[in-house]
Amino acid sequence: MAFHRPQVQALRERLQEAPLFITIVAGPRQVGKTTLVRQALEACEHAFVAVDQPAEPRTRGFGELSAQTSEIDGAPRDAAWLIRRWKDARQQCQAFQLLNTGQSFAFVLDEIQKVPRWSDTVKGLWDADRAQGLNMHVILLGSSPLLIQKGLTESLAGRYELMRVTHWSFMEMHQAFDFTLHEYIYFGGYPGAARLIRDEVRWRNYVLASLVQPSINTDILQMTRVDKPALLKQLFELGASYSGQLLALGKVKGQLQDAGNETTLAGYLDLLGNAGLLTGLHKYHVGAARRRASAPKFNVLNTALMSSATPYTFAQAQADRSYWGRLVESTVGAHLWNTAASNEEISYWRESPHEVDFVIADALRLTAIEVKSGPSSGKLGGLTEFVKQHPTGKPLL
Repeated sequence: MAFHRPQVQALRERLQEAPLFITIVAGPRQVGKTTLVRQALEACEHAFVAVDQPAEPRTRGFGELSAQTSEIDGAPRDAAWLIRRWKDARQQCQAFQLLNTGQSFAFVLDEIQKVPRWSDTVKGLWDADRAQGLNMHVILLGSSPLLIQKGLTESLAGRYELMRVTHWSFMEMHQAFDFTLHEYIYFGGYPGAARLIRDEVRWRNYVLASLVQPSINTDILQMTRVDKPALLKQLFELGASYSGQLLALGKVKGQLQDAGNETTLAGYLDLLGNAGLLTGLHKYHVGAARRRASAPKFNVLNTALMSSATPYTFAQAQADRSYWGRLVESTVGAHLWNTAASNEEISYWRESPHEVDFVIADALRLTAIEVKSGPSSGKLGGLTEFVKQHPTGKPLL
């Protein structure tokens, strides 16, 4: 039986409603966005168009409608192409619902960010559908950096509902691929790489060549203006190697070639975070300005990115308690970041000589988390001092 992520059921429920918003399914590369959308569509009539593939749109149980498409293989993926495909989907939807009153129909566009000025075109077509009362769901899939930072905020404000798809959790990898906890800590949560972990050389090559490089070269560099692409790549490599550690951007500059100023590095770190690769946690302060000025604590958002960036094998990583401790801490940090609600901030706290690994804060709650990977917890002075300074905070080991 195929494994279904929670978003599959959530999307199925939305498809049973009247189409109120465009559904945006966004997340890092290779976390199963297309697969989960296809799983949700199994019980729904639909037209599925992959922008980066020349194939005809696929329909379920209504195959004769695909002959109506005006698509010609090799046509440029521009606004005119998008309008033709949308019109084809409208015709399919109307023909289907003429025979199946009240049934849902969905039009799906995968890799939508590869159509220039897609958001302006989608806005006009969606508004026209609403004016005509067309009962057609629209689902758009794409990478986070362009979708969230550009098209959605510029043209589609108020017209979309975001479905966030993040890296796989330990429980998901355990249920789908029988991962042990230690395997998850080292190999991370990429479903496509799960069957390669018995051949670590092959697994590492796959992660670097098929996940890391496309995420940077395609999802960031081709979609966003980056003046120093080599610097961004170096920053990722350094941050992945130092995951779980504090490293001031001023010190980072000394380890990078052709380094820009700290503002440039902070901007590149934001791009890496939006791509689901690497984030820099800020120090917890009550004032937002002081948080931004703090030294970032690097944390990979999938520990496969850390393991593949260092020469340790699985066995060697477990034998080095210091390195394994950073891997465990990075696993917890990635989980917190990937599952945080939109109103929660994930940070760290440090008042020398005391430190707390992670702090979760929202308007009402404050939680301080200390991560230990050894057989004993040792001293917990950081947690004690944090709660002393922040009496409303809840300590968690």
